[in-house]
Amino acid sequence: MSAGPELKREAAAAASGAEAPHLFGVRHLSPGGAYHLLRLLEAIQPTLVLIEGPSDASGYIPHLVSSAAKPPVAILAYTQELPVRTVMWPLAEYSPEYQAMKWAVRRGVEVRFMDLPSDVTLALQDQDSPREPATTPQVEPPEEPQEEPQAGEPPVSAPGGSTGSPPPGTTRRNLYEELAALAGEPNYETYWERHFEHNLNPEAYRSAILAFSRHMRELTEDAERRERGGEFAYNAVREAYMARCLQEAVAEGHKPSQTVVVCGAYHASALAGEAPAMTDGELGQLPRRSSKLALMPYSYYRLSSMSGYGAGNAAPNYFAMMWEAMQEGTLPQLPYRYLAEAARLMRRAGTHRSTAEVIEAVRLAEALASLHEGSATVLADLRDAARTLLGQGDLGTVAEALARLDVGTAIGRLPEGVGQTPIQDDFSRLLRELKLDKYRTAVAAGLTLDLRENRRVSSEEAALLDLRRSRFLHRLAWLDIGFAQHRASGQQDASWKEEWVLQWTPESEIRLVEAVLLGETVELAAAFKLRQSMEACSSIAEASQLINMACLCGLTAQMETGIGVLQRLAADSRDVAGMAGAAAELAVVLGYGTLRRVETKHLGPMMRQLFVRSCLYLPDAAGCSDEAAAGMAQAMGQLDALSREHEEWADGELWTAELRKLADRDDRNPKLSGLACAILLERGLLTAGEAGAEMSRRLSPGIPAELGAGWFEGLSMRNRYALLSRPHLWEQLDGYIAGLDEEQFRRALVFLRRAFSTFSHKEKTMAAELLGELWRTDTEETAEAVTGELGEEEKSMLESLNDFDFGDF
Repeated sequence: MSAGPELKREAAAAASGAEAPHLFGVRHLSPGGAYHLLRLLEAIQPTLVLIEGPSDASGYIPHLVSSAAKPPVAILAYTQELPVRTVMWPLAEYSPEYQAMKWAVRRGVEVRFMDLPSDVTLALQDQDSPREPATTPQVEPPEEPQEEPQAGEPPVSAPGGSTGSPPPGTTRRNLYEELAALAGEPNYETYWERHFEHNLNPEAYRSAILAFSRHMRELTEDAERRERGGEFAYNAVREAYMARCLQEAVAEGHKPSQTVVVCGAYHASALAGEAPAMTDGELGQLPRRSSKLALMPYSYYRLSSMSGYGAGNAAPNYFAMMWEAMQEGTLPQLPYRYLAEAARLMRRAGTHRSTAEVIEAVRLAEALASLHEGSATVLADLRDAARTLLGQGDLGTVAEALARLDVGTAIGRLPEGVGQTPIQDDFSRLLRELKLDKYRTAVAAGLTLDLRENRRVSSEEAALLDLRRSRFLHRLAWLDIGFAQHRASGQQDASWKEEWVLQWTPESEIRLVEAVLLGETVELAAAFKLRQSMEACSSIAEASQLINMACLCGLTAQMETGIGVLQRLAADSRDVAGMAGAAAELAVVLGYGTLRRVETKHLGPMMRQLFVRSCLYLPDAAGCSDEAAAGMAQAMGQLDALSREHEEWADGELWTAELRKLADRDDRNPKLSGLACAILLERGLLTAGEAGAEMSRRLSPGIPAELGAGWFEGLSMRNRYALLSRPHLWEQLDGYIAGLDEEQFRRALVFLRRAFSTFSHKEKTMAAELLGELWRTDTEETAEAVTGELGEEEKSMLESLNDFDFGDF
């Protein structure tokens, strides 16, 4: 490749005695770029280092590179009003920008960012450009943070962008992939690593990357002007601003020859070509949005392209290993280190691989590299060798080890209290206020809460301490912070007791920072997420669950919103299972509403409405398939429990009247008709004689086997001891079975076995004794015949019956 404009400019400046800044084009997350950049900085010994990044975040640079910080970390900018916009600048240990900051701070050299301020970058997302669709709704849940494109990467849009047109940088991406294909590489990442990351010649690296970026820019600019003009304009604005920062640095007295500029290689050729600097008037016309900046720890997974980060790579941990090897001067040993670590991870998982196999894998990787005229192996060669020798041809054998080795599990950290978001400050304050700060450790600890008022203390805050803790922990769990995990208390009726497990991890810190996109306090974030979930809710069951969550979180306003949503969804619904489940959920809230100090007066009428509609639609809804009958049976159990436990809101007379209708219907699912009889029998509303007469009718000759046996299955779902205490009912069942031919018997046996499978061991024994007396067989033989596992043929028969629509009768 020929020398690029920047090198020619430097050469011409040196010959004429003029001065020019040292432009160093990089690719984000590039250990090779960081390696060469440090050597340039040592050679130049600049007085100023300018880095592509949000110019209003320069004050955070000392904190990012302090001894208390550990990459990966990120700068986060977010808007303060709706619609929420975000932009993020992630950094790894081997990011050239991070190493430049670290070098400058340790030597007392002035260093600052030189890209558009974050409030401008965020405002430009609202413009009618390909970076963000102009049709974005004005009230939307915040999207995942958008990573600002850096280091020679094509600009990337936030996840979930418009599908009506190709994403930004599509043309450039296609060119990159075409270039990789022409070079005989499977993808662009492999092409880049083979031709640039392993290039340890400083002059050759710098010349090649600038020439490469210049030619790629020439190939894409015309297409971008024609197809995606907004993206081209956005880059032009950025480059004009960076040129202005260069101008200002010279005006401040910094010599260009003592200034190093670290920017994306895509922008380096434009800055080298003396891009026009932004004027004061142009600067004043830039759009801005009220925003805030924060620092946040990051993780290798979030840096990887696997997480959707467009400027990431597939193997951040692998490139961290490469960076360490470069620093130690042991880059040729990287294949040994990589494959040996892969074998170690496999051994730890229980798959043994020998040292000899590792050595052979290294030899294979080197052989594969030689086929590409390369002197160094790349990740693709190492993965192929690992699959062939360590996995013995099976990717699944080595996949987990390679995933851990390539992506890694590293999570960064930041100095305590530095650059924190408001939600982090609120979280820390609440931990102290609720006396939970001792649980902010990596060691999991249990916490038992008693939600009842503590009358042994004087202040109200102290009396309700555990209730306030419960609300706080439920809010964190709802926000998926990861700090608090709720466990069942083990006491079914102890609504006053809660069990929690608390454990703080770096990942919890990341999730807490990201929650600021929902609100600046834990309460506001939880309320915002609840409201958005309720507005997007489309099912009665989900709406009732959200109301319950609002109660647990102590968010009364969101409970009222949820009730409105539930009323709207229930107005035209005929979903008995959904309405019954929602009514049962509301009953739970009513049960502990006083305990939790939340207003529940609106829930009773809503529960009554759901209960009445469920009862009235029950007979019609019971004409369903055998598969759907399982959900209906659960709904019937919930409605029956509500009629017993909440007489104020659940009309028991209506419920039993509808049960009688269902019990008498022959054209409904027989299992549900049988269950209706069982509930009536349990309530004492069906006498033994009436039950016997109904069984005689249901199990009479001529009734199809699946209908008779299915009805008995429903009957046996409730009050089994009452059933087992009536031998005449079993005599009728025996007579019915005896009258079936072989095919009908086999079909009936499927339902009978399924019915008996839910009996307890004691109940099965009692049933076997009754039938044994009738069949004159021993108890064990009878139990095996009736309650044994279904055979494959029987299972197949049952599957075919699951789609049977009993409404056709």
